[in-house]
Amino acid sequence: MRFLITGGAGFIGSNYLHYVVEKYPDDYFVCLDALTYAGNYNNIKDLEGKQNFKFVHGDITNREFIDKLFEEENFDIVINFAAESHVDNSIKNPGIFLTTNILGTQVLMDASRKYNVKRYHQVSTDEVYGDLPLDRPDLLFREDTPIHTSSPYSSSKAGADLLVLAYHRTYGLPVTISRCSNNYGPYQFPEKLIPVVISKALHDEPIPVYGKGENVRDWIHVIDHNIGVDLIVRNGRVGEVYNLGGHSERTNLEVVKTILKQMNKPESLITYVTDRPGHDLRYAIDSSKVEKELGWERTYNFSDGIKETVDWYLNNETWIEDIKSGNYKNAYQDK
Repeated sequence: MRFLITGGAGFIGSNYLHYVVEKYPDDYFVCLDALTYAGNYNNIKDLEGKQNFKFVHGDITNREFIDKLFEEENFDIVINFAAESHVDNSIKNPGIFLTTNILGTQVLMDASRKYNVKRYHQVSTDEVYGDLPLDRPDLLFREDTPIHTSSPYSSSKAGADLLVLAYHRTYGLPVTISRCSNNYGPYQFPEKLIPVVISKALHDEPIPVYGKGENVRDWIHVIDHNIGVDLIVRNGRVGEVYNLGGHSERTNLEVVKTILKQMNKPESLITYVTDRPGHDLRYAIDSSKVEKELGWERTYNFSDGIKETVDWYLNNETWIEDIKSGNYKNAYQDK
């Protein structure tokens, strides 16, 4: 089968490609990425030269470009990882989130319809459900939990999800959607919590923590997330939404302290800053649907996964420094 993987040079998309290019040598994977600030060609450059891999530089919102790419490549399956995803940035500049996350999705689905793609998969987020109270650990997000967004980012992802389901109902486009909890692992751009903590701790810099650090997130290793995506794309029921969660709830402060302890850094580096506007309190996912229907299982617990993740960043300081210096932006031109 011939796959289009959008956003494939980003954190989750690049990890997905490393997983499937090796696992499925008879399938063919085209990685499409606009290489905006969070797209990093260094994440996937070692896949270049593989018989079943190709990188294409381009933007999912460019309808003419996308149409030509679909005509040339004759894709069987489209997996859309491409998205603006940083909540703080969405608060400062909502427009680009609506353009990429909603209109880009529409462009991809129009091409998928036109060229008879067998499956269109939308990678979404648990943030479309809003948040849960801190004092109700019994409550979890299910696939039928009403959408109740808090930020321009989550609203743009929810809008895309609704559009995907509408294209299925209106046009019969064969779609699936996955909604995941917070990912962690290699290649995560150092604007998100875990790589920020590691990067700043390396240089003994103050580590900002919103509010009191009490907000709770459910953490899933990026490999477990991508195993789930692969199962859904290949075996999931058309028209369905599937939740992928880590069953590893931690407060932000607990995560920061865990990392500092592993790095032998003092907790005095923690600096409490003004809370984010509309900051969701707690995320927690019920993954029983994908577990029962498709046999998905997590292979990582958080304790082992975070240790491996911290070790990866400590062993790849050059990767972080290239991002800080901006050198990573030249990686594609310099290939």
